[in-house]
Amino acid sequence: MLNLYHSSSVLVAAVLFLIATAAASASRPVYSVTNYGSRADPKTDSTTAFLDAWSRACSDPRPSTVYVPNGKFYIRNATFEGPCRSNDTLVRVDGTLVAPADYSVIGDAGNWILFHSVDGVRISGGILDGQGIALWSCKLHGQNLHISNSNNVAIDGLTSTNSQMFHIAITGCRNVNLQRVTVTAPGSSPNTDGIHVGLSTLVSITNSTISTGDDCISMGPGARNVWIERVACGPGHGISIGSLGWTYQEPGVENVTVKTVNLTETTNGLRIKTWGRPSSGFVRDVLFQHAVMEGVQNPILIDQNYCPGNRNCPGRASGVEVSDVRYWNVRGTSRTEVAVRIDCSKANPCSGIQMRDVALAYVGSGSGSASMEAAAASCTNARGTSLTYVTPVVKCS
Repeated sequence: MLNLYHSSSVLVAAVLFLIATAAASASRPVYSVTNYGSRADPKTDSTTAFLDAWSRACSDPRPSTVYVPNGKFYIRNATFEGPCRSNDTLVRVDGTLVAPADYSVIGDAGNWILFHSVDGVRISGGILDGQGIALWSCKLHGQNLHISNSNNVAIDGLTSTNSQMFHIAITGCRNVNLQRVTVTAPGSSPNTDGIHVGLSTLVSITNSTISTGDDCISMGPGARNVWIERVACGPGHGISIGSLGWTYQEPGVENVTVKTVNLTETTNGLRIKTWGRPSSGFVRDVLFQHAVMEGVQNPILIDQNYCPGNRNCPGRASGVEVSDVRYWNVRGTSRTEVAVRIDCSKANPCSGIQMRDVALAYVGSGSGSASMEAAAASCTNARGTSLTYVTPVVKCS
């Protein structure tokens, strides 16, 4: 079993990031947005000033810094386009970026802040206020921050709040390191995934806290070599792979590690979700390790019969092949009696499901552990399972 992206890689990447940030001293040119007409006023449009500062820094062959000082800065949707002449551009944010409260300003752009085709960009600090509270009923499709078709990107110490849709999206990228990220939105906010990864490889998410109304972290088609460690999730829908298998020709998800995570009062815990449709996709080589659940509704869930409204799912049989998924040292409490639910595809049964040192108890819909009872498990269409010290007892058919 191949696992190219291990913990030492994450540690090295984090150390290199901190060293590089410390080296960003007065010797490198600094392009402050205030020098290009930006004002720390949440009602004055600073979009042009931000783009001008970026353009100057991006065209500089030297390592350079775009600087956003303290204060609140209003910007419309903005695309920070690469590639830059230097492969070392630091975006240092000490203030707060505020999105338009009027959804018509962003319109159908799909993103509020987009970094596209950049290489060697580091984003340090700052708060992104998506002002999505008044817009969630419209179900708009706007990410707070979208990193697209880029390489060697580091995000450290960023806070994203009340995004219209996904808070942070990573698509078509290679070698992206996110650490010390904070995501906040109410549990009732729709489609506000904390961090979404798709069509990307070598992505690490560490030392982060995510509270939102959808998946804390979601991995879509083409997510490979993903490392998630020391993440606190809740409220939210848990840490999910999927949904997958909407289209027939779809890249798979593989080599994913999720370890040392805490999930509190979430809808799901560790979830794999695929549409009940024909597909050439797959999920393989996944490790969930050292996970603590507190009052989670569905702590361990593989759902290969996902089909809301029972529409657009001919035969209701998922073509996505799920194999070599390991759950090691998963403990805590479930709000539902069935704490482990493995519902694999009848067309492509799961294989190589391993559980070791799993201990989950049922606490019902109340609070605390006074009413703790034995939980139950359900497992269908799974082959080659390996179970060691597992509570509740899992019997697969």
